[in-house]
Amino acid sequence: QVQLVESGGGLVQPGGSLRLSCATSGNIFSTSNMGWYRQAPGKQREWVARMTTGGGTNYADSVKGRFTISRDNAKNTAYLQMNSLKAEDTAVYYCNAANIVFNYWGQGTQVTVSS
Repeated sequence: QVQLVESGGGLVQPGGSLRLSCATSGNIFSTSNMGWYRQAPGKQREWVARMTTGGGTNYADSVKGRFTISRDNAKNTAYLQMNSLKAEDTAVYYCNAANIVFNYWGQGTQVTVSS
């Protein structure tokens, strides 16, 4: 059974850091392009970052230079290191595992940036 489980969200002050994790199961990780998305209250879900199976990365302009996506193939886990957090980064963050055959989502983890 395929599962994506996010963790690491929480409350952090502006300028702080968090690292999100996305643990996968179901033997999909090695063939998945891993992505992070977020959805703020009252807004549509937006793409944040992506890492391909080959290690290539892309970032939304709003997070470039502050967020870093990575993956540990031995642990079947993807990460999103978030630094210099701003209030506008507040959202539910979702992990995505996808290729041309499948597209799976996690349940989301809340990130709140507030003083």
